[in-house]
Amino acid sequence: MEDKIEQLVDYIMKNCLWQFNSRAWDRKNQNENIIEKATQLLCDEPVDMGTPADRCYWVEAQLLSDNYKRLFPWIVTMEKPKIKILMQGFKDRVDYLTITASRNTEINDKLY
Repeated sequence: MEDKIEQLVDYIMKNCLWQFNSRAWDRKNQNENIIEKATQLLCDEPVDMGTPADRCYWVEAQLLSDNYKRLFPWIVTMEKPKIKILMQGFKDRVDYLTITASRNTEINDKLY
């Protein structure tokens, strides 16, 4: 499972920008909402698009889930509970890399 998580992380770190917002709370919101919606898409579950923000997160999640299915065919063969575990591990790792372990002190500056 760790190897699969790292493959997903490697993809977004090289191909996406949404996880690098300038503030920690923005990064947390982006990670949480995009990954939650991508998980729902990968598990063929309904996705809430009730607000403009939800629709923005959905667009990113759609691109992410489509690319994951294309680049990592093993993901479509996984059972839905395993996909949820995988994506939670992925989110935890991305949060760690982009928020918790970030050396960019400006992301936590309350005046920024």
